[in-house]
Amino acid sequence: MFLTKEDKKLTDEFIKKGYIIFPVADINSFSYINDVLFKFTKSFFELDNIKSADYVFNNLHKYLKIEHLNDFRLKLIYKINDDTNFKANYFNLARPYIEKIVGNELVMQTRINLSIQIPKDDSSLLPVHADTWSGDSPFEVVVWIPLVDCYKTKSMFILPPEKNKKLTENFKKNAGESSENLFNNIANDLEWIDIKKGNVLIFNQSLPHGNRINKEKETRWSMNCRFKSIFTPYGDKKLGEFFEPITLRAASKLGMDYEYPRLKDES
Repeated sequence: MFLTKEDKKLTDEFIKKGYIIFPVADINSFSYINDVLFKFTKSFFELDNIKSADYVFNNLHKYLKIEHLNDFRLKLIYKINDDTNFKANYFNLARPYIEKIVGNELVMQTRINLSIQIPKDDSSLLPVHADTWSGDSPFEVVVWIPLVDCYKTKSMFILPPEKNKKLTENFKKNAGESSENLFNNIANDLEWIDIKKGNVLIFNQSLPHGNRINKEKETRWSMNCRFKSIFTPYGDKKLGEFFEPITLRAASKLGMDYEYPRLKDES
């Protein structure tokens, strides 16, 4: 392999830990994303006098009832995915790291997801799972971006690769278990991600992960989106349906459009 020392170090870290955390690669893109979400939220709750996005995001539970959370979240998801610049800015936050881990001819999930988890809410849980268990390609990675500092139960958990290897080898024993039973079986092996606003998490979605009831005093905001190399195998989520090309190179475009010359009239 002709990787640079820096690339090899990053590759080894990602494979060993199952994730990497790094500062956003483009601070202007992060400001754009933060401002879009903040302006919409301020307008929605008529919070014109509050100037701090951190305060509004962390304290959303003071303005929003649990029964209205999903409606607000879906409206905000529609807003960000209707914004033609939002996806490009999202990609820019992690572009150099995605290119080192995944490649430089990429497809991106067509819709960016937003998770908002207010304290003590049990309606926004993501039970322990690996995306590959439900048909996702093992060639995908998830780019997970917090809008607030995330820690303990205000964050997500992941099962480290070495522990996942043990789970996989004995998976038949857990195959009939509920997700709650599975969580309890591996709870002591899980790693809770500690990540501050202004950083990005890329993780291996083949590893079991999820969240629990947020027992902290602040609301969690995070976004996630999947990326993969365009020419790697797809699972149930196909190109043109779930993914769209974003960085296709000239040789690939020419190769995909190439037609061999006809030696005789085939009509």
